[in-house]
Amino acid sequence: MTASPEPELAPEGVNSRDDLAAFVRALHRNHAEDGSSWENPDLPRFLEALSAWIDDADGWYRNSGCEVPADGDWRFFARALMAATVYE
Repeated sequence: MTASPEPELAPEGVNSRDDLAAFVRALHRNHAEDGSSWENPDLPRFLEALSAWIDDADGWYRNSGCEVPADGDWRFFARALMAATVYE
């Protein structure tokens, strides 16, 4: 299987697990190149912001005129985050 080109830093381009992996790689590359421009440039601040955004996601979706995805696989994302604490 050939890897698809990494998407721009736009969540709208994520439609599959491969797209999600490429998106995370693009975030990582962006942080490596210009992490000082991020509001949350270190892991503790990033994780705190991530949890806060997840808590407030209904408001973001409402303000964007979108619906919170009811069929999201929340466990997949949680497992991915947890696995990254030990995965080599």
